[in-house]
Amino acid sequence: MAGGTVISAAVEGIVDEAVVRKLIAHADATPGDVYGRQGKSFLRQKIASYNNAAQRMPWIVLVDLDRDHDCAPPLRIAWLPQPAPYLCFRVAVREVEAWLLADRERLAQFLGVARRKLPPDPEALDDPKTTMVNLARASRRRDIREDMVPRPGSGRQVGPAYSSRLIEFASRDWRPDVAAGRADSLKRALRCLKRLIEGAA
Repeated sequence: MAGGTVISAAVEGIVDEAVVRKLIAHADATPGDVYGRQGKSFLRQKIASYNNAAQRMPWIVLVDLDRDHDCAPPLRIAWLPQPAPYLCFRVAVREVEAWLLADRERLAQFLGVARRKLPPDPEALDDPKTTMVNLARASRRRDIREDMVPRPGSGRQVGPAYSSRLIEFASRDWRPDVAAGRADSLKRALRCLKRLIEGAA
């Protein structure tokens, strides 16, 4: 059950929003308003405003590392050298899909693939999104393949309901505490949220 601390958030997109809402609830707090959802560039334009708001109220900002830097600290310094006391600014290595891939048992069940097909170290992947699509391509379930795999000739990286399927998984089946065992950046995000909640109490 969610606790009394309300945490606002800013994210790149709607899958990130589902993940952040799950993390906040998992940390026994209540998700507040979620901002951004217009891509990474928009988030960076607004980061100073979010940081200013976090001078008084708890916030979490989640961004993908992608290929911008070799690791998370340089990105955090480049974006926000002086985070506010109530801001949890976290970087998913390299994409938030890596955090979902880290719950191997549940994701294998959801996608309809053998667990051995999932990568043992998802944060070591260069492109977790492509790995997710390729796993869906190997699914025993036709609906998963049709929703998550791009149609031939579409020119798209993902299928038409890729985000909807990941939101469904993140909201319903994903276990952040289990996934944190295979994703250090997720583990640090959970610790940051717990410190944030303790500090706001």
